[in-house]
Order: sequence, then C-alpha cells, then structure tokens
Amino acid sequence: MKEKEPIDWLYFEKAAKEKGYTAVCGVDEAGRGPLAGPVCAAAVILPEGLIIDGVNDSKKLTEKKREELFDVIIEQALSCSVAFGTVEEIERDNILNTTMNTMKRAVEGLSIKADYAMIDGNRLPPLSIPCEYIVKGDARSMSIAAASILAKVSRDRLMQEYAKEYPQYEFEKHKGYGTKLHVEKILEYGPSPIHRLSFLKKIYAKYAKDE
Repeated sequence: MKEKEPIDWLYFEKAAKEKGYTAVCGVDEAGRGPLAGPVCAAAVILPEGLIIDGVNDSKKLTEKKREELFDVIIEQALSCSVAFGTVEEIERDNILNTTMNTMKRAVEGLSIKADYAMIDGNRLPPLSIPCEYIVKGDARSMSIAAASILAKVSRDRLMQEYAKEYPQYEFEKHKGYGTKLHVEKILEYGPSPIHRLSFLKKIYAKYAKDE
C-alpha cells in the first residue's frame, strides 16, 4: 500500500507570502451545530515558517491536548483573536450569517492587521482584505488548525461556565451539542435562555410524533 504523502502544513501560508502578503491569518469556527450556546471564531497569525508540534484539526485532538496547545499557540502566535456570535444573533440572522460575521470580528480583532485571510470551509466572510476558503483547512494549514483549537477551547470554556449557571442541562458534558443526554434534559426542563430555539423545532416535532 502506498504511504500517504506528509502534509505540508505551511503550503497555503507560503503561497500567500509568495503573492506578497506579509500578515497572513488562519480563521476557523467552533459551535455551528450545537443546540445551545454561541458560535465562536478565532483568527491567528503565526511567525513565518512556524510549525507547532501536535497542532491539528481540533476535532482530532483530545480535550487535554487542545488545552495544552491553546497556551502554546497564544504564547507563540504573533497575534490571535477570538470572537463570539450570540444566541440572539443566531436566532435573528441564522447560524450561517452569524458564523460569517463572527469570523469577520475575529479577523478585525487581531492586534496586527492581517492583509490576507485563509478561511476554513467553503464560504467567505465579508472581509475587507483578500481571502480564500480552504475546504478541510483545519487539517491542511497550520494557521487554520491553530485557529480551530483556539475557537474550540474558548467555546468549551464558556460552556463550562454556563454549566454552573444552568446545572440541570449538564453542559460540561456535551457543550451544548445534541447528544442523547442533552435532548433528554431539554425535554425534561424545557429550553434555557442560551438554547437556540430555532434548532429545537425538530426535536420537539419528533417528540410530539413519538408521544
């Protein structure tokens, strides 16, 4: 069996630098799918040529490893920024628009002004600088992978705080995602102020059908 070619984690960063850009940021989000809590986006500018050992798509890492790498990324990045899109925004503007606007805020929050952005996924936020989207970028670009870790850890930490405020939902276990436990808690206690009501319609419809 032919071995997989090793990933060039800096391929997209180098390509942007070759075009003349000097402050290239990676951008990713966490929390588009959950039934509760905000969506989070992060933007990261790394020093040229830096590969942080262990950094990968946040979904492929353990919670412990993400927490460890969070501090390393913060320490080694030239600039990083995290932004949240609230439940109110999600309900008003829908999750896609809120995610795009949250990514925009993350880029605009960088202490070093980025002149090029690489976005994980297949859509572009409304940025005022040149940008490109990279499908599965969190497993192909060091900057985007770093952003995915910052977004995931930042959101998880916030959901752990919400767990103290709304202990009956056990947010510390599922972080707002639609697990069996979470759905059971919603059906038992009803929605909290941080639940995305538009996301709960299918659950209530299914529950009503099963009654």
